[in-house]
Amino acid sequence: MSTPTTPVGRLTVLYDAECPLCVHLRHWLMRRRQLVPLDLVPAGSQRARQLFPDLDHAATLREITVVGDRGQVYRASAAWIVCLWALAEHRATAHRLATPAGQPLARAAVLAAAKWREALRDPEGSGCEDGRCDVPGPPG
Repeated sequence: MSTPTTPVGRLTVLYDAECPLCVHLRHWLMRRRQLVPLDLVPAGSQRARQLFPDLDHAATLREITVVGDRGQVYRASAAWIVCLWALAEHRATAHRLATPAGQPLARAAVLAAAKWREALRDPEGSGCEDGRCDVPGPPG
């Protein structure tokens, strides 16, 4: 009798190391108990290019990308859902977000994060001064 195998044994999360929101989420992911180990690698980095030579690395800088140890590639909301799925306390949430009813919420969250991410960048694309960023929008 064979034992069932896990569809994913390890995940590599490619994140934008120049994005304060992305770095914050990287730290958040690393502080959580992982049911599936997460390796967090800066998107577009030499390490990412070595690990995944066939991946579109420019695209990984535009949207969160997660690669499974068996070659699975998850992007955008699917990438965020699989990250949550890897975490002990968020697996049930990931299952709900993966349903037809939950997918619009996951998509909206990823789009909101993308808008926030863009608002955090200055026009020259150099990130936030002194590594500190304020929440976009009017002061107050």
